[in-house]
Amino acid sequence: MPAPASPSAQRGRLLVVAILASFVAFLDGTIVTVALPAISAELGGGLVTQQWVVNAYLLTLGALILLAGSLSDSYGRLLILRLGLLGFGAASLACALAWTPEVLILARAIQGMAAALLVPSSLAMITTAFQDRERARAIGQWTAWTGTAAIIGPLLGGILVDWASWRLIFAVNVLPVALTLLLMIGLQDSPRRRTALDVPGALLAVIGLAGPVYALIEQERLGWGHPAVVVPLLLGIAALVLFVLREARTRAPMMPLSLFRARNFRYGNLVTAAAYGAISLGSFAITVFVQEAGGFSATEAGFTALPVPIALLLLSTFFGNLAGKYGPRIFMTVGPMIMGAGFLLMLTVSPPLNFFTQLLPGLLLFSFGLAVMVAPLTAAVLGALREEEAGIGSAVNNAVARVAGLVAVALIGTISAGALDYPGFQQTALATAVLFFGAGFIALIGIRTPKPAE
Repeated sequence: MPAPASPSAQRGRLLVVAILASFVAFLDGTIVTVALPAISAELGGGLVTQQWVVNAYLLTLGALILLAGSLSDSYGRLLILRLGLLGFGAASLACALAWTPEVLILARAIQGMAAALLVPSSLAMITTAFQDRERARAIGQWTAWTGTAAIIGPLLGGILVDWASWRLIFAVNVLPVALTLLLMIGLQDSPRRRTALDVPGALLAVIGLAGPVYALIEQERLGWGHPAVVVPLLLGIAALVLFVLREARTRAPMMPLSLFRARNFRYGNLVTAAAYGAISLGSFAITVFVQEAGGFSATEAGFTALPVPIALLLLSTFFGNLAGKYGPRIFMTVGPMIMGAGFLLMLTVSPPLNFFTQLLPGLLLFSFGLAVMVAPLTAAVLGALREEEAGIGSAVNNAVARVAGLVAVALIGTISAGALDYPGFQQTALATAVLFFGAGFIALIGIRTPKPAE
């Protein structure tokens, strides 16, 4: 009979599982964009199909991530993670086999539902298994390795689209899903909150997030006055108000409002909203700009994204360690400021586009600043909570990041005056820089260095 694994070996395997489980969700987010023209060319539907292939995933992911965090705390992180992986693998195969735009969009929505179960559970496992400096280091490793999805995604997507078929970008998800499920065998689950599931709160949260997100997606096509925009927006806002009222009064809230009494959790989520809104806005603008204005191919556009994940891979663990030693405040302040400076450098773009002189210097600064900020931000937000609240805390933080990014991208038409040509990109880069500087200022005034555990 084999000897049981040591606690350190268990923690090491748990960290690998958390990285792989999050990796598949992040990979899917980065691999799809370069395939959109090929998808619409084969299935039809034009720009509307392209928008909904991306947004169906983001919509269900953002709307269900709070519920997923609550389920993780209530029923166990490993169980919810396993269900998410199985659902994600099945939905990925359905995407690969889709024969109409409608089938693909439906499968993408189911994929987003499954992805909502992955990230909160992954981060919650790390938060409960590691303490203090070890936790900061583990989160740094998680950030670094999940960041490799941003390397593999655009490059692999471009190669598969150019040399084979867009369908393979979904089919490849099955491999990391299967490996993660195998590694989970024998792992011990973490503490649970053991509270009743807040079903009315869950429904209000889903409606409250889905309604405004849907309205933001559709307003560019239909206009703000259209009933299909106004009704979901008002219904969602009303549901969010009712959700907050319910969570303040119910005995077993899905999202305890007491979480926000923790200063670093409260301000950390404000930093997350500003920084991740800027990250999504800037990254989307660069990817589209280099193809539409610069004439880059899908594979070439994938290569432009390389500085970001390389910086995360090389530096995130280092800055996670420093944050564990010196506290997160300085890194959460300086990191966004560096990223903002990077986008200010990109204001020099002019035709003809020269990537190496006009975009690469700013991208390198942005990438370095991101590596400085990400692991300290995650450690500050989750380290402010009790272990049994890690699942819902991670879900709240991820919901803030996803919804902020989706809102920013939904407003990109307004920011860029309808086109990501040279003037439109410059306006978007300036807006991105302003958001980053705002995130750094919030961290400066709001984040505090926690006292070390006794």
